[in-house]
Amino acid sequence: MADPRGFLKHTSKELPTRRPVPLRLKDWKEVYEDFSHEKLQDQASRCMDCGIPFCHNGCPLGNLIPEWNDLVYKDRWRDAIERLHATNNFPEFTGRLCPAPCEASCVLGINQDPVTIKQVEVELIDNAYDQGWVVPKMPDVQTGKKVAVVGSGPAGLAAAQQLTRAGHTVTVFERADRIGGLLRYGIPEFKMEKRHIDRRLEQMAAEGTQFRPGVNVGVDITVAQLRLNYDAVVLAGGATAWRDLPVPGRELDGIHQAMEFLPWANRVQLGDDVLDENGQPPITAKDKHVIIIGGGDTGADCLGTSHRQGAASIHQFEIMPRPPETRADSTPWPTYPLMFRVSSAHEEGGDRVFSVNTEEFTGADGHVTGLRAHEVKMNGGKFEKVEGSDFELKADLVLLAMGFVGPEKEGLLTKLGVELTDRGNVSRDNNFQTSVPGVFVAGDMGRGQSLIVWAIAEGRAAAAGVDRFLMGKTALPAVIKPTAAPQR
Repeated sequence: MADPRGFLKHTSKELPTRRPVPLRLKDWKEVYEDFSHEKLQDQASRCMDCGIPFCHNGCPLGNLIPEWNDLVYKDRWRDAIERLHATNNFPEFTGRLCPAPCEASCVLGINQDPVTIKQVEVELIDNAYDQGWVVPKMPDVQTGKKVAVVGSGPAGLAAAQQLTRAGHTVTVFERADRIGGLLRYGIPEFKMEKRHIDRRLEQMAAEGTQFRPGVNVGVDITVAQLRLNYDAVVLAGGATAWRDLPVPGRELDGIHQAMEFLPWANRVQLGDDVLDENGQPPITAKDKHVIIIGGGDTGADCLGTSHRQGAASIHQFEIMPRPPETRADSTPWPTYPLMFRVSSAHEEGGDRVFSVNTEEFTGADGHVTGLRAHEVKMNGGKFEKVEGSDFELKADLVLLAMGFVGPEKEGLLTKLGVELTDRGNVSRDNNFQTSVPGVFVAGDMGRGQSLIVWAIAEGRAAAAGVDRFLMGKTALPAVIKPTAAPQR
């Protein structure tokens, strides 16, 4: 453990300061200031000798959190990053994007602020890159087996890295023009700068993983060719079928899904030539009255992006009631708490509107000009309209950020003939193998929309299943079994 009295000396959780809002809205860089090693070691020292570290249960990856907290406190940074990398291929991703269920289950969090686990994680990996400790890990042997990974999000990349290190020849296919999946085009730059993806891909390429962006498997490469050329296939295409809002006026121009809006901003930051004669991407919030429908992380991504593009006004709708300020009784420790949270994007402005339902879009000349909505209340587990609560709101741009309903069925999945669950996800066994022998699935495509930490954990577990299928046994770790995604 770390300092036995650390949680008594440092009784509160401390995080890096966010850059001032007026300053950070002028750029697309990550929002946090630097955090000193001394402050981080103080935070790591709060990790207590709790006997049963529930943070292990909270983390799908099984991260050895008390161990690397102790090592950071003792200034053994290289040992700490080795311990972290033993369970997590990409701590630079989870340390920035994971909502930290480990902290929600921290024993110290019962009556104090939990240990600052997520910040220790991200500082560990950033320091490791600065010190030159993140280097290729070459396989000891080459098996001669070839594996295709379809999809280059966190699940696909985790599976690919594990299988490459096991000695297989791995090719990652991505239908977009760059590798990274939603990490690349769905996560705004201010949440995670894309240089973090690029430097990890450099390591993976040096290890031998092959990347083929711009290839739509099932179209550019047929399923027959895929099965003929590869000994095993890992499906990691995510849950990309978005939830729509089929109300009157949905066909109007100016109403877009979040994933039709967010990629353009990232492409601009990546230097792509996508700007029009006014210097704007094809879909932009500049000078527009924006309404975001959906109160989750994707909605917050749309919010922060709209701020930086110069929206005239922004409203973010959420059909659920406003959560309580502290942990709700319905989510007791050590579960992930339902509570009111303020992201960096919310801190930057905009109006958050809870318990509201959109019933119609209005428009003129084929373009959206506003919407009609009303308040709702819960009754017997169902939403009911609050009579007399109708209102109208002006809108030039409406962004739908209501989550995803599962993987896209038409195309690859249909042609492969894999069985689906009753929820429409790809069915798999305890080795993450689908109903088609030699075809495996990991991440949201099999689990349903979930967290990045689950995607990496499933990618690692699926890799173990593939290795066992190809070689008859495996030394690759697999700390989880397939389960349905929790409702969030």
